[in-house]
Amino acid sequence: MMDAVITSGTRLAEALRLENEALAALDLARAASLATAKMQASDAFAAATAAASKTGTRALGDERETTAALAARLQTLGAENRRLLEHAIALQSRVIETIAGAALPRAAAPGYGAMGRARALRQAPSLAVSARV
Repeated sequence: MMDAVITSGTRLAEALRLENEALAALDLARAASLATAKMQASDAFAAATAAASKTGTRALGDERETTAALAARLQTLGAENRRLLEHAIALQSRVIETIAGAALPRAAAPGYGAMGRARALRQAPSLAVSARV
């Protein structure tokens, strides 16, 4: 039973490592393509951990050291993944804000229009962004 936990945990660690590499390089397309594998590995690890817990299976001997090292590795990779994802989201938000701000540069700038009247401020049109991650 612990073999399944170790195997699925190792698979999850590798998925996180690959995604972290892509995020660190700001290769968001590659990071997005790895999301499915990461979710599948996460689901498999959760299922294996739940099954081991339900049956009361515990790591003994060498497995205990292996699972402790794996837990530490997953903790580190997970924290790094979260940090990198937050950075990527913030970066994408800034890009979107810049594009939206440049879309109607005169909308925010007061000035004069026809016949010397103050130009009516226009509201920027709605913007929808969709991404498959």
